[in-house]
Amino acid sequence: MAIATSTILLGLAVGGLATQTYGQWKAGSAAKKAGEAGQAAAESQAELVEFNSEIAELQAVDALNRGAEEEHRFRSGIRTAIGAQIAGFAGQNVDVGFGSAVDVQADAAYLGELDAQAIKNNAMREAWGFKVEAEDLRMRADITRREGAMMAETGRQQQTSARIGAVGNAAMGTASLLQQRYGFGRGSAA
Repeated sequence: MAIATSTILLGLAVGGLATQTYGQWKAGSAAKKAGEAGQAAAESQAELVEFNSEIAELQAVDALNRGAEEEHRFRSGIRTAIGAQIAGFAGQNVDVGFGSAVDVQADAAYLGELDAQAIKNNAMREAWGFKVEAEDLRMRADITRREGAMMAETGRQQQTSARIGAVGNAAMGTASLLQQRYGFGRGSAA
């Protein structure tokens, strides 16, 4: 009866050891899968951020195009206003090529040019802001990809560590069971 009880206990110990080893092995596999899933999610996020950077680049081009159109319309308006001034002076029999009539035209042209340059500069600043945003987004995409790669590597390392632990526990558990069952490693009493 003592042999049967010891065999049952040995069987239970082996079963427990096998269950523990299998659990560690599975935990390692799960860690690897989690790391790979993290990397896939990071890649997806990076692609979205890169898409947004492309949108920001398009917005920069659009800002420059809108600014050029607005500047062109404004300059046309100034030319029309100067033409109206000339017509008004001529209608009053004022010499449009001399004196205050020329000064009024020059002032209108000068002030119009300042405003046209302001329109152009504002468009350039807006475009610059979008370009900075695009570069920032590209950098974020790169960082996100690196984080994903680190998650995958961490998962692989955790898997390796868990598997080494599982093998080590199995070896130590087996040695302990053999020692208990057969008395290996016991010193003799002197």
